[in-house]
Amino acid sequence: MLRYTEIILEKVSFNRDIFKAELKKSLRWLKKEEVYILRAWCIINFGKTHGDIISEVFSR
Repeated sequence: MLRYTEIILEKVSFNRDIFKAELKKSLRWLKKEEVYILRAWCIINFGKTHGDIISEVFSR
C-alpha cells in the first residue's frame, strides 16, 4: 500500500487540496512504520511545494 500511496500522491501533487485529501486518506490504512517512511518520502519529494500540508497532516 505504501508504494500505491506514493504513486497517487505523485499524480495529484499538482493540486494542493487533492494532495492533502489523499495524504490524509493514506494515513488511515498504512501501518505505523509505513507512516514514518511516507512522511520522510513526502518531505524529500514535496517539502518545498507542500511542506505546510505535510506538517499539518502528520502532526495529527
